[in-house]
Amino acid sequence: MNSLGLSKRPQDTRVVVAMSGGVDSSVTAAVLREEGYDVVGITLQLYDHGLALQKPGACCAGQDIYDARQVADRIGIPHYVLDYEGRFSQDVMDDFADSYLRGETPIPCVRCNQRVKFRDLLSTARDLGADALATGHYVRRIAGPQGAELHRAVDPAKDQSYFLFTTTREQLEFLRFPLGGLTKPETRALAERHGLEVAAKPDSQDICFVPNGNYAEVVAKLRPGSVEPGDIVHVDGRVLGRHKGVVHYTVGQRKGLGIGGIRGQEEEALYVVRLEPARRRVVVGPRRDLARSLVMVRDVNWLGPDLAPDLADSAGIEVSVKLRSAQPAAPALWRAGPDGTARVELLEAQHGIAPGQACVVYKGDRVLGGGWISGTAGGVAEGVEAGETAA
Repeated sequence: MNSLGLSKRPQDTRVVVAMSGGVDSSVTAAVLREEGYDVVGITLQLYDHGLALQKPGACCAGQDIYDARQVADRIGIPHYVLDYEGRFSQDVMDDFADSYLRGETPIPCVRCNQRVKFRDLLSTARDLGADALATGHYVRRIAGPQGAELHRAVDPAKDQSYFLFTTTREQLEFLRFPLGGLTKPETRALAERHGLEVAAKPDSQDICFVPNGNYAEVVAKLRPGSVEPGDIVHVDGRVLGRHKGVVHYTVGQRKGLGIGGIRGQEEEALYVVRLEPARRRVVVGPRRDLARSLVMVRDVNWLGPDLAPDLADSAGIEVSVKLRSAQPAAPALWRAGPDGTARVELLEAQHGIAPGQACVVYKGDRVLGGGWISGTAGGVAEGVEAGETAA
């Protein structure tokens, strides 16, 4: 058994490495090459450079393709650039724009992993005769009694398991994540030891195809004429001002509302409580109106053990869930529903839960699965159905 858990000698094991041009994927390729594996590097050209500005810290840009090629030459492996622009545009960018127009807050990095890297690129790797596809993600794949399991990375500051919840059981059998047991400083140290010029390269920031973090600008380009102005309304019904389009806002947002606070006995900060795209309304209120204890989830992907979600006990499964990538996991009860849906009952109300984000389910460090947030409610008694967001 080799270091990747395959019953072959490393030199007889072909591994395709997804090389983005950053330090993480470069070290992944270098370490596997050093161990003697038959490594093939592949870099994906994903988007129109006329739409997304090349800037420091943006992945998938022209400089990154050059950097990946330089690393491949340095460590002595073949390297190919594949044009996935059409697939990326349809499966990631269009979904991103449409999600914003529905009043959601999308996570295109999850869609990219789901629909491009772990579907299309994985298929290409198989066509190339690979035994595994390796990436530079900070997450651990552990061989369990019922097959491969997905676990958090050792370094909690770099853990990327939230973004990989859509990975299927079949894909997980083929995938490898060599960096899951390392910290970022250890990865950079390896890059320096291998003489890689990307050793000090900054991590990618923001979304690769969104210049300067201006999501609304990209949505307007992808869906001309769809970004329309409307009212900013208090939860009590008062119209407080106007906005230039709901795509400029997300649930939980406080800054940039342009309406100040409400003066009574004392000024009270206002937050975006919900978005009503059909009525072109942004509804705001005090922080207490953001509290939610019930989350509705759709398109569930389950990686859990022998207990499948449709066999869940009526009392629910005790888990912890992450509702945003940067938030800590919160204790909850997971109740599976029909057709890939679920109800998540939070033991303590959380604030700023946005439709379109992911609800990722954990048991300890293991990722049990997750789904997309479709609606929220203040409590179980309100009985909100998937697709709605209650005040």
